[in-house]
Amino acid sequence: MALDYEESKQKIVEGLEKKSKSKSKFYFSDLAKILEVKPREAKKIVNQMIEEGILVYWSSGSTSMYGLKGAGKQTAAEHEE
Repeated sequence: MALDYEESKQKIVEGLEKKSKSKSKFYFSDLAKILEVKPREAKKIVNQMIEEGILVYWSSGSTSMYGLKGAGKQTAAEHEE
């Protein structure tokens, strides 16, 4: 099943905004669950959203997480690349 990118993007943004009251960074598996697709399909959409600046990628070295750009406590550090 091929996903419509615009529809998928909207699903992720809405899903993360709903959950943003409790946390600002999410695991990749959380994004795949929002889309209700297999990880390989979700990865393409998530990567495109990062390239467009909608999502940000964050890594502690052992953990990789994703969040909406400008959300959360790390926003000041995100601009210091």
